[in-house]
Formats: sequence, structure tokens, C-alpha cells
Amino acid sequence: MNIKVNGEQKNYKEILTVTELLKAEDVEMPDMVSVQLNGEFLERDSFSEIKLKDNDEVDFLYFMGGGSIGF
Repeated sequence: MNIKVNGEQKNYKEILTVTELLKAEDVEMPDMVSVQLNGEFLERDSFSEIKLKDNDEVDFLYFMGGGSIGF
């Protein structure tokens, strides 16, 4: 099964859920990452239920807090 992960084509031998892909990709702080599947944001509660398909595109997005502007 071919999946594009963060713009890089990857090949997996078995069907994965989003949760399993996070583990396979050694994503740091998986509870702090947002996931897009084919351009759509996923609900965190559905990660373990959504099975990825051949040619899916998955992006892991981390949102960083901002700093302050000094005056």
C-alpha cells in the first residue's frame, strides 16, 4: 500500500489506521499533532477507526504557540 506522508511517498505492507501510522512514523507527541487525510482534518477520536487506503495523502501538523512582540 502506497501512502504519501508529509509529501514523501511511503510503502507499507499492511493496511494501517491513522493511529498505527503515527506509531510507524515515530511521531513525537502524537497527542499534540493534527492530522490531515487527503486535505481534510480528522477528529482525534477517529484516528483508531480510520483505515488508510492506497494512494492516500496524510500530513501531520504541529501547531506552535507564538511569542510576544516587544515594543
